[in-house]
Amino acid sequence: MRNIDGWDWTAFIVLLLGTCLLVVYGNRRQRRGDFLDYMLMGRQLTTPMFVATLAATWYGGIFGVTKITFERGIYSFLTQGVFWYCTYIIFAFLLVPKIRNFKAVTLPQLVGQMFGKRSAQLSAIFNVVNVLPIVYTISLGIFLRTISGIDAVTSTIIALALVVVYTMFSGFRAIVYSDIAQFIIMYIAVASVFFFSLTSHGGYDFLIENLPTNHLTLLGEQGILTALVWGIIALSTLVDPNFYQRVFAARSEKVARWGIVITSCVWVTFDIFVVAGALYARAVLPDGESYNAYLVYALDLLPSGMKGILLAGICATIISTLDSYLFIAANSLAFDLGGYRHRRAQIIALITSAVITLLLAQLFAGNIPQVWKLLGTYSAVGLLLPVLSGYFVNSAKINDRQFVTISISSILATTIWKFSLIGHHLDELYIGLIVSGLGIGIAYLVNWCNSDGGQAPTC
Repeated sequence: MRNIDGWDWTAFIVLLLGTCLLVVYGNRRQRRGDFLDYMLMGRQLTTPMFVATLAATWYGGIFGVTKITFERGIYSFLTQGVFWYCTYIIFAFLLVPKIRNFKAVTLPQLVGQMFGKRSAQLSAIFNVVNVLPIVYTISLGIFLRTISGIDAVTSTIIALALVVVYTMFSGFRAIVYSDIAQFIIMYIAVASVFFFSLTSHGGYDFLIENLPTNHLTLLGEQGILTALVWGIIALSTLVDPNFYQRVFAARSEKVARWGIVITSCVWVTFDIFVVAGALYARAVLPDGESYNAYLVYALDLLPSGMKGILLAGICATIISTLDSYLFIAANSLAFDLGGYRHRRAQIIALITSAVITLLLAQLFAGNIPQVWKLLGTYSAVGLLLPVLSGYFVNSAKINDRQFVTISISSILATTIWKFSLIGHHLDELYIGLIVSGLGIGIAYLVNWCNSDGGQAPTC
């Protein structure tokens, strides 16, 4: 177990127990029977809590980022960092004011208020698919397998079962309180790997001497169109239910807007620490397995006691995302699709989400980037342009039936292109967005012609 000693296990257990106590505290603070408190903490999220819960929730795929970095270098900082920072700023300054105009509890409910009931139900289905925590279940399985030697399937089942029990007894308030501790732990963990790497191996010169040349170029061996696919996938953040949940829960528009800006700054430094640590892992362990090389390298690097903090930090990074995603997936099933608000329905939906997640995690066989790419693609083509059109176009905007037709057509086009013989020459994401954009354009033209502002004979 990579020379993990008693001090490490003590630090690991103490930190995790402290997090669990915050869950219990948050659960006791929850107002029983208050649905708004259960879902959104009564819309009383302050800036420090907003930053902590958003930062912790959004970074559960640490093994995915380190895998891409190990294989392709700082290309990961472009595709998993820079593109996303730009999207966060767009969200903060363009979408937050519009989102706050709706008194919604969930993203599907907001979509329903903009377009209609069928659109809300379809977006709820997209919601469930998008937030099933497949990546984070895989990540937690990798974590347990690396430190314990348990096989992949067993470790994944154990990890997910523990998180289901953990999430079952907590509302959003408990998740936020635990995220505060998890955010601090995970930040200390990745920063320690970075600084111990610097002192042990040296700086940029060491990396230049021990890494493939393309590992230190932004595009690596990838073409610009391949990289831009990740840029468009990053735009799926604009319809991500975790962002919406926290914006809905914020005490004010100002808290939501500047909370996202501050969190983006936090993510920049966090990404620098993680990417640099993974580059050192590649330099020191060139023959390591990319999926867990960062963790193996870090456990060999850090002194006694710090390994325990690292383990707690990695675990906190994953769990803080996994529990939030499970919570939202269960709420989408129970509330948005089923129309139920009582606790029993939430628990059934939570277990259902966990079982589906477990099956899909085995299907993808641990390939985290593939999961990100697939789910991000379908989320972007199905929801991104239709939802954005509702924010920025008031006259002749698409209606309920048109929203559903455009979303389904885009998904079908994406799927057909992906599995066609010619689909390998252009990424399916581009095809889906083209179909979505054309559909919206045609719908606008039809609606304008049928409105008072259009001239029917001319149309």
